Amino acid sequence: MSFEEKGVEKHEFDTTTYASAASKEGYYANEILVDPKESESLHRSLTARQISMIALGGAIGTGLIIGSGTALVRGGPLGICLGYSFVGCVCYLVMVALGEMCAYLPHKKGFPGYATRFVDPSFGFALGWNYVLKYVIVTPNNVNAAGVVIQYWTRKVHISIWMVFLINLLGVRVFGELEFWFSSIKVISLVGLLLMGIIIDLGGNPRHDRIGFRYWQHPDGPMGSYLLDKVHNVHLSIFLGFWSTLTNALFAFIGTELIGVTVGEAQAPRKNIPIAIRRTFFRILVFYVGGVFVISLIVPSTDKTLFVANKSKAGAAASPFVVATTLAGIKVLNHIINAAILLFVLSAANSDLYIGTRTLYGLAVQGQAPKIFARVNRMGVPYPALIFCTCFCFLVFLNVSSGSAKVFGWFVNLVSTFGAITWMCICYTHIRFMKALKAQGMSRDDLPYKAPFQPWGSWVALVATAIITIFKGFDTFIPFTKDTFVTAYIGLPVFVVFYVGYKLYYRTSLIPSEKVDLITGKREIDEEEERFNREQEARGPRTRWQKLWENL
Repeated sequence: MSFEEKGVEKHEFDTTTYASAASKEGYYANEILVDPKESESLHRSLTARQISMIALGGAIGTGLIIGSGTALVRGGPLGICLGYSFVGCVCYLVMVALGEMCAYLPHKKGFPGYATRFVDPSFGFALGWNYVLKYVIVTPNNVNAAGVVIQYWTRKVHISIWMVFLINLLGVRVFGELEFWFSSIKVISLVGLLLMGIIIDLGGNPRHDRIGFRYWQHPDGPMGSYLLDKVHNVHLSIFLGFWSTLTNALFAFIGTELIGVTVGEAQAPRKNIPIAIRRTFFRILVFYVGGVFVISLIVPSTDKTLFVANKSKAGAAASPFVVATTLAGIKVLNHIINAAILLFVLSAANSDLYIGTRTLYGLAVQGQAPKIFARVNRMGVPYPALIFCTCFCFLVFLNVSSGSAKVFGWFVNLVSTFGAITWMCICYTHIRFMKALKAQGMSRDDLPYKAPFQPWGSWVALVATAIITIFKGFDTFIPFTKDTFVTAYIGLPVFVVFYVGYKLYYRTSLIPSEKVDLITGKREIDEEEERFNREQEARGPRTRWQKLWENL
């Protein structure tokens, strides 16, 4: 049976009644599956170019530009390239799985809403609050990094959170435009750094020294070592160094899934989301894998400056690109890179606060968070959720104490765990989504976007992410340290508590594939998109320059 036939058959019933019937069967626990009216909910004001650029630049932050230094020291040039390439493949599989669900049902509840609908309301509840916790932690961490970058020049400027708060309060249209330009500058800056690295490697430096693959040779490469003085085994230390690059790469790639949150405010999501998802592969290949490859060419993994850099606070001095310019004898460029990193972390903080508020709003709409967080102002901003998430930004003032750098190191550890749990939940939700389609006689060939490498792709990504998550804190046992152990693994029992607690309280159960609701709310989204398409057609054909701008 086709989607059209199935849709007509289902649309004969009132969607609210259908959802109520599902609730009585004990599957949805009174969750609202239909999005609120446009005037009372998020506004679909993000354009195609904004979504594409936010997806392109949203995840490029300190994990790549700064954290890659640690991965290079521990894994060596070959180890860091292999590690980032492997996690990049996993990230791509997660993104195409998310894209398939988003293109079919682009609702305003984010991927926790898919987990509630396709798996179990308790699963969606646990995923949603797990994601909220991630972003209320990572936002002050990025604001703190911005303050530290400014302190590279002067210590007279105090760290402030008001910029990211005001940008989000101005509405999704303003956020989308500012984040578009932020992301554009980030992408241009990163392209410039990659070109700079290639030029330095080929001899275009003050010393006219053609480096080539020199740093891939002994004693700088091809593989690094980690904890050699603890394990007293060269081969084991090399493997631990490589495994460490996987955990660093995981932290760098986490955040690419933010497109699953922006879908609720996207114009023509069934057209624009697949476009953004398809570009993910090239984004990973060029910026992440290409970035660490260039770093491995121009910076030796044994360089003591690099080792000191990755132990320091975030800032230009911590970036391997600055180490490269210093080794090549290039002056002044460190200040330019510092300014670029400042934009990186401010943009990341801005998008992090946006995602945290929208996730909390989605939970409130489903009845899984206090109803006050479902309120929006006339511009479609969920201001109570924004104020709540902003309150956690005041954690940034911990940096006035001497131990604040260590505290925020714990935060980074927490973020990687919460992010990995999110990836695993997205994969499992997509597996259940595919099973529901098959059980109800619907073909994936009729979907607006069909994810490649399925169904095995989601299983591979789920298992790979689980293995990395379980063993990512291996260095906390060599020797055992309580603080890093807790921050590396506390996210796992927290997720279990959310899941079990909600399940026991509401008596929810895993939704059988044949009972999964694939229809409710879809008609309203279809009508909304058709209305938008008619408005676009009424404006007339686009000029050649407009088409060129959108393609760029």
